[in-house]
Amino acid sequence: MRGRLGTLTALYVTQYLGIGFITVGLTAILRDGGTSLDTLALLQFVGLVWPIKFLWAPVIDRYGSRRRGHYRSWLLVLQAGLVLALLALLPFDSPAGQLGPVVAICVAYVFLSATQDIAVDAVAVRLLAERSRGTGNGIQVAASYVGNLLGGGACVVVYDRFGWEPAILLLAALTAVGLLVVWRFREPERTDRVASAGQAYRALLSVLGQPGCRWWTFGVVPLVYIGAGATYALVTPALVDAGWSLARIGVVTGVVISLPAIVAGLVAGAAIGRFGRARVLVAGGVALALSTVLLLPLMNGRAPLGATVAALCCFMAAYTIANVVLYTVNMDYSRPGTGGTDFTVLSSFGLVCSFVAASIALAAADVFGYPAVAVASVVLVALGVALGLAHQRRFRRPPEVASGGRELAKLPG
Repeated sequence: MRGRLGTLTALYVTQYLGIGFITVGLTAILRDGGTSLDTLALLQFVGLVWPIKFLWAPVIDRYGSRRRGHYRSWLLVLQAGLVLALLALLPFDSPAGQLGPVVAICVAYVFLSATQDIAVDAVAVRLLAERSRGTGNGIQVAASYVGNLLGGGACVVVYDRFGWEPAILLLAALTAVGLLVVWRFREPERTDRVASAGQAYRALLSVLGQPGCRWWTFGVVPLVYIGAGATYALVTPALVDAGWSLARIGVVTGVVISLPAIVAGLVAGAAIGRFGRARVLVAGGVALALSTVLLLPLMNGRAPLGATVAALCCFMAAYTIANVVLYTVNMDYSRPGTGGTDFTVLSSFGLVCSFVAASIALAAADVFGYPAVAVASVVLVALGVALGLAHQRRFRRPPEVASGGRELAKLPG
């Protein structure tokens, strides 16, 4: 199990390197270059490629090489594609003035990363027993912040000091490490491949037929993501408007606040196994509300270093705790035979809401100001947590999923 968790950690980290750069680093670089908030709001729609990946997730579940490993064969191609997409950014050393081709390449990268995520999630569904899902998803979320730390933080610092090309080359080199991990990975033999593409696509709807699944997917997940995502989208532009330098933003948003988020992800994963999903969700929701209040001075244009860093650390830790719970319950509802499709479907609706909320939040901040948007986000998170608590009290986790996970955990490799 340790080896499997290590493999998943490495794949999630390298997957999020470019995502962290696009969502955090590139946003700061463009804002510093004079890009308007309205344009940055439109840039958020690049991320919509990620949540619509459910459209091709059944293809990943249905087709794959038996000799090289069903999902491993996909990962070899996709990981190489991520490296090539990053290298394609090298000629555009003034991204604010070359926004068209830069956005096009970012779209291609996000498509490859989203597809890679389908395969990695499917592997996680098949390898993690029910008792290990909290830990596994804690590692998954923590790994995303490690990627954010490197892609959104370290690479921005490199850009600020050495320029565009060294930053992009660093991103590509770090992402290439994932190729070595995939090459060494030995995927357990798959014996439950769906019979046809049609059967794989039917899983898009059948997964929602499980008890309580619609309640969770269309109620709890979007409310929490919309609330937290709206506040998170305001952070980087607010820091730039408060006069912070790119180097400071890169260190704080990409490195400093990622560290408590990584710890929070691992702690939340362990806590889920001990205290249950509902209690950890409530803890995350309360922490999100309190930390958003701590961010109000920043939203009003006052950003003293110590207080702002402390508030951001609290917010990211709280966001991570809630995220681990959401991912864990999504995995509870994911069936081993169609794990990539199931997990993607259950996450995609909330992600769509999150990306749209981020775009709307930036546009709304231009009209109503940052504080009003932040306060509204607290209300949405509170509603989501209350609904999630009621869900966990009423519905038990699907027993067939838990038993399937335990059976797969005994496979060799």
